[in-house]
Amino acid sequence: MFFDGKGNPKQHVAHFIETCNNAGTEGDLLVKQFVRSLKEVAFDWYTDELAPGSIDSWDQMEKMFLNRFFNTRRIVSMLELTQTNQLEGEPVVEYIDRWRTLSLQCKDHLHETSAIDMCIQGMDWDLVYILQGIRPRTIQDLATRAHEMENSLANHEEKSD
Repeated sequence: MFFDGKGNPKQHVAHFIETCNNAGTEGDLLVKQFVRSLKEVAFDWYTDELAPGSIDSWDQMEKMFLNRFFNTRRIVSMLELTQTNQLEGEPVVEYIDRWRTLSLQCKDHLHETSAIDMCIQGMDWDLVYILQGIRPRTIQDLATRAHEMENSLANHEEKSD
C-alpha cells in the first residue's frame, strides 16, 4: 500500500506498521522501510525535505509525517445528509446508493432507523407519501420497497396516458 499525499495519513501509518510488524520489522527498521510506502508528493517530501540522517527514531518519523500530511477525506455533516435529495429523473435505487455512500462518510453515527427516515425524506414526494405507511427496517428493504413503488407509479402513469 502506497501513500501519495492524499487520503488519510493516520490510516497509512497504521497499515504500514501492521504490515511491517507482521514481517517482524520494528523500530529503526520501520524508518528504513517507510520510504518504500511513499509515492508522488509524499515521496518528494521524504527525498527533498528530510536531510539524510535527520530521523533518529520511528516516533520522530511518524510525528514529522503526520505533521506534514493531513487527512484529505471529506467529512459529510448531518446537515448535508438532510439536504440530499433525489434528483429529477434519478431512479430511487441510485438515489439510495448515493445517499448511503454519503452517510458512511458522516462523522456522526446514524442508527439505521434514523438513516432510513432521513433517506426517505429526500425522495420524490410521491414515494415519500406511499412509504409513510410502510416501515422498512433496513436500507436494503427500503431500496427494494421504494423500487417496487417507483415501478408501480411508472406503470400507473403509463396506463393513465
